[in-house]
Amino acid sequence: MMNRRQRRTAARQGTSAPQPAVRPAGSPLFATAVRHFQAGSLKEANRLCGQLLAANPQDAGALHLSGLIACRVGMPQIGVDAFRRALEAGDQSAPLYYNLAEALRTLGELDEAIAHYQGALEVSPNFTAARSGLGSAFMLQGRLDEAVAAYRRAIELDPAQPVVRNNLGTALHQQGKLEEALAAFDAAIASNPDYAAALANRGKLLAEQGRHDEAIASYDRAFGFDPGNVELLCDRAASLRLIDRLDEALASYERALAAQPGHFDARHGRGQVLSLLLRPAEALAEFERALLLKPDDADVLSNRGWALFGLQRWEESLASCERALAIAPDHLEALHNRGSALIGLGRPEEALASYDRALVLKPDHAAALNHRGNALLQLDRVDEAAQSFARTVALDPDLEYALGNLFHAQLLCCDWSGYDEARDLITSGASEGKQHWLPFMFQTAPTSAAAQLACSRAYITAHCPPSPNSLWRGERYRHDRVRIAYVSADFRNHPVAYSLVQVWEGHDRARFETSAISFGPLIDGEFGQRLKQAFDHFIDARDRHDRDIAALLREQEVDIAVDLMGHTSSGRPGIFALRPAPVQATFLGYAGTTGADYIDYIVADQTVIPQGEQRFYSERVAYLPDTFMPFDNTRQIGARTPSRHQQGLPETGFVFCSFNNTYKLTPPVFDVWMRLLHQVEGSVLWLSGGNPASIANRRDYARQRGIDPDRLIFASRTERLEDHLARHRLAGLFLDTLPYNAHVTAAEALWTGLPIVTCLGTSYSGRVAASLLRAVGLPELVTENLEEYEALALKLARDPALLGQTKAKLAGNRATHKLFDTAHYTRHLESAYETMWQRSQRGEPPAGFAVPPLSSNRH
Repeated sequence: MMNRRQRRTAARQGTSAPQPAVRPAGSPLFATAVRHFQAGSLKEANRLCGQLLAANPQDAGALHLSGLIACRVGMPQIGVDAFRRALEAGDQSAPLYYNLAEALRTLGELDEAIAHYQGALEVSPNFTAARSGLGSAFMLQGRLDEAVAAYRRAIELDPAQPVVRNNLGTALHQQGKLEEALAAFDAAIASNPDYAAALANRGKLLAEQGRHDEAIASYDRAFGFDPGNVELLCDRAASLRLIDRLDEALASYERALAAQPGHFDARHGRGQVLSLLLRPAEALAEFERALLLKPDDADVLSNRGWALFGLQRWEESLASCERALAIAPDHLEALHNRGSALIGLGRPEEALASYDRALVLKPDHAAALNHRGNALLQLDRVDEAAQSFARTVALDPDLEYALGNLFHAQLLCCDWSGYDEARDLITSGASEGKQHWLPFMFQTAPTSAAAQLACSRAYITAHCPPSPNSLWRGERYRHDRVRIAYVSADFRNHPVAYSLVQVWEGHDRARFETSAISFGPLIDGEFGQRLKQAFDHFIDARDRHDRDIAALLREQEVDIAVDLMGHTSSGRPGIFALRPAPVQATFLGYAGTTGADYIDYIVADQTVIPQGEQRFYSERVAYLPDTFMPFDNTRQIGARTPSRHQQGLPETGFVFCSFNNTYKLTPPVFDVWMRLLHQVEGSVLWLSGGNPASIANRRDYARQRGIDPDRLIFASRTERLEDHLARHRLAGLFLDTLPYNAHVTAAEALWTGLPIVTCLGTSYSGRVAASLLRAVGLPELVTENLEEYEALALKLARDPALLGQTKAKLAGNRATHKLFDTAHYTRHLESAYETMWQRSQRGEPPAGFAVPPLSSNRH
């Protein structure tokens, strides 16, 4: 049986014209009827046949001719009846057998058609048209070897037959003999250069080989000879879509729909292109129209699910994929898209099962393997995720973000095998514009601020470009208070919320009206209540997609919308791409540029974005004095310090610690740490635990560097933050990471009185600890390179007096310097907001500025 695509190709076969019988001389009335038939005067020819048959119902010639007339006017069954009567009347000619076979083939009565083609050939073995027709009947039965043989014999008999060569090419194509098929199509076109069907079939074969540029050229030639061919337009559009010439593909589908608005493939294809153009709402509308034509088409239902996923309508996306799977349980893309919908719904276990089902059907489905890795990351099965990403990269190293996902998962596992090679490969790919890295993951590689801007811009361009229809249209709001909306998924037990809660509580309510737009999980309990009470309005937007949230911001006439997520895992830049507010800023949650021109400002300080580096940020820089980092100075440190034994630490010996996440650890820094352990006898390194693979790998790397793995102590999780802070008192020195520093973790260490040694990085995320140390009056703990970093850490560990002085200075500065003066920080942040708002009110474009230091009783 042929599938729909094969039937469409078979429909492009040519056929030879039916052959009229030749009446013996002596019948002028029949000769006149034949002349009328040949001239296209079918009505007159049929009238004359009627006269002949009225005189002699067994007139074989008149029966034969009347059958031809019936076939010509689209009544093949009447033609068959007439041809059969002609046979019964004694006409045993090859043309009659042929014409009867042609009519039967039209009616789908293929066995009988084949018998009559063979009858024609018994009478006239060199009857080329009968050979060709026999091949076409065999084709329709799927008897491809016999079809090819019939076509080849027809060509031997008469080489100058483009129609037969085209049909031979179609049969060879269906046999999978692509080079032979291409040669047959080329021969047909050589015989008849304006043969549109052969050009179209040649294009389809080239497209199947992935030679889409050549295919499009062939389609374009065919279209010149057959400009109304909708199928041709759809095939051309499909090739354009597959080589990312999306605007041209869209235009081609739209030309097809202009000619035939109810064309199913054109509707479906246009929807696919709109999805790829990140226009999911329009894509969804097109898929809905296609479903009106074919309500149970699993392909459309699956693609509809993907469009709904793009609109963050995850429940509906899941339902559409489930409908597709009810129709076609092994529908590969529906399983894949179902997994994505389940990820959106926060159901990674089910998503994993859906991806696994897809991979049973197609083990080399690179996109499913990549998304499977993401599901495993959400389940904290990090080593399995790395394996899934490694399989993805082996199949398709240029698949979007696959290399970056692998690198990140390996960092989470502290698997540094091939670290240098992978780092160089991915960073060079970024400079070439390849989509290897998600922006957040890119920050974990040793790259420059310029490279991070390029990475973020590439991501925004590909996935979240600015909307052509801004929700805010330039209005100037006149409110009694400046309306600020903080937009985040992290109003919960999260470092961003811990850092900002006192700022939110301390906003001047006489001048500012604040809202929290929360699209992440909410928490109950004391901290959850504290968060909700910190704002004038706390809005649970978990079930709303980007456009709904943007519309909410616009309806509330928000003056300044603050993105606290950036390119972190739950970030929603699509909200800001719709431009719902006059001023849009990014702050705290993402330590780098968004690359989005619709984000006006980034809040920073002179350390994290030094003067002269503003050009590496798509936003204008709003400089705060001292530091960009807020801190809740009401945060409690547990009164009880646990014993060393309780934390798994030895009773004696120096304790280096680093409670950073495992993805921030890199081989160059780890090598420094191992050298410090070599040089400080009896010392240990106290680290965050992380996943089991990361613990095993770090122990193994220590052993390889000549360090007893038991000198690495892995901290267990504590239920209460204050208990975690209290155990910092057991450490002697906090060792920072590079290229991505400790951020809130560093602030917490300093809050507990634990000094940090850091190394100044090359971008925002690698300069945060330096910003904090300078703000707390300890710039001497900031080093310029890893050699200085190692030397300073060694000096402090070996000199108890110097370390004691440093701790004493930190303890004194904690009460006198700006890092922990939250009220003062809040006034500076509000001053930044006022400057942004005032420029907007005056109709001025965003511009960088520095907030002047306010007077304070602190130094």
